[in-house]
Amino acid sequence: MASQHLWSTPVQLGRLTLRNRIAVAPMTRVSATEDGQVTENMIRYYQGFAAGGFGLVITEGVYPDLIHSQGYLYQPGIGDDVQARSWQAVAEAVHGAGAKIVMQLMHAGALSQGNHRTRETVAPSAVQPKGEQLGFYRGQGPYPMPREITEQEIAGVIASFAAAALRARQAGFDGVEVHGANGYLLDQFLTDYANQRTDRYGGSTGNRVRLLVEVLEAVRAAVGPDFLVGIRISQGKVNDYYHKWANGQQDAEIIFSHVAAAGADYIHTTEFDAQASAFGEANSDGDTLAGYAKRFGKLPVIANGQLGTPEAADAVLARGGVDIVALGKSALANRDWPRRAVDGVAFEELDAGILQPLAHIKSSEV
Repeated sequence: MASQHLWSTPVQLGRLTLRNRIAVAPMTRVSATEDGQVTENMIRYYQGFAAGGFGLVITEGVYPDLIHSQGYLYQPGIGDDVQARSWQAVAEAVHGAGAKIVMQLMHAGALSQGNHRTRETVAPSAVQPKGEQLGFYRGQGPYPMPREITEQEIAGVIASFAAAALRARQAGFDGVEVHGANGYLLDQFLTDYANQRTDRYGGSTGNRVRLLVEVLEAVRAAVGPDFLVGIRISQGKVNDYYHKWANGQQDAEIIFSHVAAAGADYIHTTEFDAQASAFGEANSDGDTLAGYAKRFGKLPVIANGQLGTPEAADAVLARGGVDIVALGKSALANRDWPRRAVDGVAFEELDAGILQPLAHIKSSEV
């Protein structure tokens, strides 16, 4: 089989054993109730990926508190026990179809464009976010100017991630993934131009990664040693697609080594092209972001980005720097992608209507 590495076993991620090396990447679909509870469409949507043969399902970003973390209207949350209980049916449905499921925990920070509890946004610094709000998530125009978050509020953010992770465990999930990527709050702290603080959370790369480290440490303390904890890292953002870390390989070493030491079980990197050089030759030795995560983090690595064919997915696994591939748009187009890959069945192209005019779950997907 040309894609033999996709099915090589055993596949260990922390203490989990997966049936293959194919994961569903986190994708925001804004299909919850207004107050952040899971809907029947969401249950069937996630179950469909598991029934289609994926070994691991990573949920869309789920907001961890009922204050500032929500990023989009009709985004699901796990900020209280009511929201958490609504997720139990998702975990049961995915497990019943043979897959494992991880909840991604996400604080939107300055990129919040829809929070039915407040219109105020917070960020590491009062810096106008680049770009404009996303229309298919009900946004329009520039992002609002955020308020600089206080150190006391930072402590609250850390506590909210830990509490949300514990709720996810109690709801039957196999793990959580801390969202430190794509321009949301934790990535805002990591980003030089967005973080102009002069306290211990700002300045050097080692200081700017501090919040990610403290969140991971708090999550690990809350859920214990036997629950899967991962972190997602990227350079590009939903509002700054081509961003690169200023110090290239040097930054990669600091970031990946720090998050690994904080208690993460895996690192999930996402780039436009997971097989491309992360920084170019001038600022590195030409390795991929996933390759640096493996080299400096010394943990299992999930890679996402243009890996939607069995040939591309298998190639990154064959090179040894990646343990699991995460598929986004190709999974949306083919919720049975693993079964098609095994059987040699042609893949469907993504129907753009799935994400238009709003990126909610359509009736044709459930």
